[in-house]
Amino acid sequence: MREARGEARATLADNAYAEVDTLPEPYDLARPRSHCPHCGRTVRALENIPLLSFLWLRGRCAGCARSISWRYPLVELATGVLAVLVALRFGQSSAGLLVLVCMALLVALAAIDLDTFYLPDTLTYALLWLGLVANSFATFVPLPDAVWGAIAGYLSLWSIYWLFKLLTGKEGMGYGDFKLLAALGAWVGWQNLPAIVIVSSLSGALIGIALIASGRHERGKPLPFGPFLAIAGMIVLLYGDAVRAWYLDVMV
Repeated sequence: MREARGEARATLADNAYAEVDTLPEPYDLARPRSHCPHCGRTVRALENIPLLSFLWLRGRCAGCARSISWRYPLVELATGVLAVLVALRFGQSSAGLLVLVCMALLVALAAIDLDTFYLPDTLTYALLWLGLVANSFATFVPLPDAVWGAIAGYLSLWSIYWLFKLLTGKEGMGYGDFKLLAALGAWVGWQNLPAIVIVSSLSGALIGIALIASGRHERGKPLPFGPFLAIAGMIVLLYGDAVRAWYLDVMV
């Protein structure tokens, strides 16, 4: 993956015998600048305004006139809708600002996992540490609940992974999923982890069945679990009390 290639690049650069000219250019979330995937043209600032630029350009690159993927405005729209929901739920507060950052990270993680089946450590670790720092002031839950939420989040999916692998010989999910649930546990505490697992599992099962029934997904072909964890985390962050009350009523 790109992160591993970046580490390899750094190792090669430290080697006195490595030819720097042959090393790949850095490629991460910040570099290079936004560009057209077809012609490579750098996207100018006025062409990078969320939603408005897509409409102004009529969904086409200003350089080669090829279509811009709908995933870009959809991600921008989703982030904007989440920002409104966060403002309605938390108002103008430090907690609202923290949740807004959390939502942006979750949107990015969901989009990346959906496209690549990969959850970058740079984002999951940032989400984890930000949640722990926020709850060191008991912003959402007491710090001990956040710490145990991170531990329980990781170990729960890790245990399911190894149990499934021992029984079937197959890998049911990736380590990035463990880290993402650990990060969510750091935000909402161990008490809310069952709600995240239930909502993500139900939404994943329903969407998977719908995709197979519509012929848009092959039976037996894996679906990334990260987007469903991210969506469940967003719901619990915004409406945790209502979700917890719902699944407790169902279970009882």
